[in-house]
Formats: sequence, structure tokens, C-alpha cells
Amino acid sequence: MTAFPNPSTSTEPARPRSYSLVGLILFTFFVISFLTNILGPLIPEIIDDFGLSLTLAALLPFAFFMAYGVFSIPAGFLIERVGEKPILIGAFGVAYVGAQLLALFPHYLVAVGSLFLIGSGMAFLQVAVNPLLRVAGGEEHFAFNATLGQLCFGLASFLSPLVYAYLVWNLSQPEPPESFWLALLDRVVPPELPWISLYWMLAAISLLMMGIMALVRLPRVERTVEERAGRLAIYRQLLRQPLVWLFFLGIFAYVGSEQGVANWTSEFLARYHGYDPQTVGARAVSSFWGLMTAGTLLGLVLLKLLDSRVVLRLFTLAALGCLTAGLLGPGPVARWAFPLIGLFASVMWPVVFSLALNSVPAHHGAFSGILVTGIAGGAVVPLIIGVLGDLLGLRGGLCFLYLTFGYILSVSFWARPLISNKTIWQQKSSPSPTERISASDG
Repeated sequence: MTAFPNPSTSTEPARPRSYSLVGLILFTFFVISFLTNILGPLIPEIIDDFGLSLTLAALLPFAFFMAYGVFSIPAGFLIERVGEKPILIGAFGVAYVGAQLLALFPHYLVAVGSLFLIGSGMAFLQVAVNPLLRVAGGEEHFAFNATLGQLCFGLASFLSPLVYAYLVWNLSQPEPPESFWLALLDRVVPPELPWISLYWMLAAISLLMMGIMALVRLPRVERTVEERAGRLAIYRQLLRQPLVWLFFLGIFAYVGSEQGVANWTSEFLARYHGYDPQTVGARAVSSFWGLMTAGTLLGLVLLKLLDSRVVLRLFTLAALGCLTAGLLGPGPVARWAFPLIGLFASVMWPVVFSLALNSVPAHHGAFSGILVTGIAGGAVVPLIIGVLGDLLGLRGGLCFLYLTFGYILSVSFWARPLISNKTIWQQKSSPSPTERISASDG
């Protein structure tokens, strides 16, 4: 899941830039991604250690991502009322409580509640930090800084499965670890549940971020039209428009597809091909996020060459091809086909989001809030896959992704934006705004 909607533009005077604050916000994006996307490689371990069915296992990401659906819009209203700093401190505080609960009481029901708390904190953070980045780094540099943030987001998603594999391997050895931090974790983590060490680490990181946010001085944020939550009447007006629901389903389908692949890849490789989830499975999930980050850069180039709907169509067809190869191919094919889906899924969020905003003439802030609520797809789709997996087998459950990716493909055909993305061919053939003004003056 990407962290950013389209960067908004602003005509306000430039503010002094704070490089240290920009660095802190970029690190915050890193932490958000680390906390959000660590669950995928843990699923096989949780299933084995808690003796879960696929449906019960799927309730874990359901609890996490449902928090986004519940709190994304209320977060916007609350932040406008009390400001960013209390929300940032409170959000990390809630995440700390969630992680610490699971670290102290590693049971399934505690895990469900814990993940809902962590997801709630991440929902508030997502809404708060984007406008803060615009102000701290300067409005004229927002697009560049947002891209840096996206890279930090992708890097954390890539690293989190590798950190999981490192901790579990070291804490599973018969001899005590030599490292001070590993030895400390070894004392508090149950020997039969080495993956719980991640939640001790997440609790420590959240506590550290609470302290940093309490000490740092944050600038006042004047929100742009795109960043304001809007009035309830605007939401009612938008929700009466079928086009709003169609694009909401597009975001819902994308996040559901992304999390469906990320959460079930390791379990699929273990169940059907016998790959170790602590090594091959973790690397596959890590590669999924790493390739998604690389695909973002590829998408930036292609969006300067082709209409965004064409790029979305080509990438979605390629993702469907990789899904088919992963489900039906032998082990060596599957272990790379599933990660490659990340490469082609990389453009789906920004393209669908931009097509949505460019398809309505007004109320982009409220519309963005509705679209972000579609992150709840990350809760529902993995759950559906789990339920179908118990009935039909996990391979049959993952076939549900043909429906979600198919809906994203349909967006590339029916979307009719009021403003299309500008390509280099249009730039070469069309006069610039300055040239048009000069011509009209002449």
C-alpha cells in the first residue's frame, strides 16, 4: 500500500524548509510501512503456532486494515480540530499499546485486538504526516519529498521480512546470542514463539517515536483544499454519485489485491511447494515489496510516455499473467511469479487515485478521504481468500484475485478523466502557457 495520494499544488508563499523535520517525517513513513507490512511473512508462523484455520489467520490482517476503514475520515476531522502534534503522539501511543500487548500476551485473540490498535494508529499517522511534509519541506518541493517518502515506504516494506528472518533465525539457535539486543530479546521472548520478538521491537520503536514527537517542534499546517476533510454535507453529496463508488471500489480492489498477495504468498509457497517460510517465504515477500518500489520508478517514466489508462491496462494484464504463473507453475516459477506481481501492481494506486480525482470537478479533499477509506479492502480481500481457502484450498482462494485485478483492469476502460496525464508528446506538440499568453498578447 502506497503512502501518498497525488501531491497537491499550492499558491501560498514559500516557507523556510526544515531538513531535519523532513528527515523525521521520512523516517515516520519508514516506521508506518514497517509496522503495516510485517504481517505477511508472519502468517505461516502464526497459523502453525496458534493452530489456526486460513479463515482465522485472515482475521489478523482484517483487524489491522479495517482500522483504516473506520478511522481514515474521522482522523481528518480530529486533526483539523486539535492539530498534528497531539495526533502524532497519540497515534504512536496507540501503536505502542497494541504491540506491547501482543509481546506480553502472545495469544490469538490478543493478536486480533493488538493489530486493530496498531492499524488505528497507522491510520491517524497516514492522514497527519502528508500535509506536515508539504509544510516542512516547502510547497514547491512537495512532489519531490513525497517521492522520497514513497521510496522510504518501499524500503521499509522490503526490509521488514528480512528483519523477521534475521530475528527468528538468531533466536532459534540452541546457543545464547552474543549481541546485547538479541540477548535481551532472548530473555523476554518465548522460545517456541521467536517471531514475537518483532512486536517487542515494534513496541520499542513506537515508544521512541512518541518521545521524539513530544520533543520536536512542529510547524503550523494550513491545509490546502485537497487536504481538508470537508463538511458532512459534501460527503453526502459525493456518495450520491455512482462514479465516486466506482473509484472507491477501484482503491478497495487494489489494496485488497496487494495485501492478498503479500499476506498469502509465504503460506502458499510453504503449503504447495514445501519452501521454508523463514527463508524462502520471507525473501519472496521482501522481493514483492522491493519490486513494487522499483516498479514505481518504471511507472514514473512510462507515465511521461503513455496515457495513464494505457499504463494501468498493460501493468494489470502483466500482473494477471504473473498471478497465473504463480498459481499454476512449479515451485521455482511460483517463488518469482508472486514477487513480480509487485512490480506490476506498483502503478495501480497512484493511477487509480489520480484518475478518480481528475474525474470530478470539486471537493477533492473529501473525495480523497472517501478513497483512502478504500484501504479497508486490505481487510476484506485477504479474509475472503482465507474463507475460500478453507473451502477450496489456498490455490482456489487466491483465484479470487482474478476478480479484484479484473476490476482494476476495467477502470482502464471506463475511466473518463476531465484532465489526462500530460506526456512528453503532448508537451512537444502543444504550446506552453507562456507561449499561449504571448500569442494572445500579440
